[in-house]
Amino acid sequence: MDTGERAERDEHGAQHHEESEFRVTPSDTGASLASHLAPLPLSGRSCRTCTLCCRLPDIDALEKPANAWCRHCVAERGCTIYAVRPTLCRDFLCAWMTKPDLDAEWDPLVAHMMVYEQGPQTTVLVDPDHPAIWKQAPYKILLERWAAEAQTRGGYVIVFVGDDVFKVEPAQT
Repeated sequence: MDTGERAERDEHGAQHHEESEFRVTPSDTGASLASHLAPLPLSGRSCRTCTLCCRLPDIDALEKPANAWCRHCVAERGCTIYAVRPTLCRDFLCAWMTKPDLDAEWDPLVAHMMVYEQGPQTTVLVDPDHPAIWKQAPYKILLERWAAEAQTRGGYVIVFVGDDVFKVEPAQT
């Protein structure tokens, strides 16, 4: 991962680079929601009225940019093309749906953020209507712990809040 440049594409698809301190996007890392597939949700967990995965990530297959509602989503209701939705959407489960160590406060409806893992990276997409929630307890504490654990494996934790990107560092001891 190059932390000094950010790739941009113009209206013709040409790639351009601009200098920045630390910029990374899911596309820059080669990530897509397809790389975060889990076989089954944990018992007792369901999406219910959560539609954050229909708003926060960019979804190339649906020509949907990040932080914009999918044209097929009715907020807090669900997908209007549910029966024929793309495999990418059909197979995706966020970390709250699959990780037993995340309790009710990490439910995206409560946390206002969606978490998923992609190789060495843990990605946190924060609802831009609640931009500072990831910095509050209990979230910040666990994100810093994840950052410390990831660092031992060569990984990292990235938080996206609108157009802002943050790399979470382990807590100072």
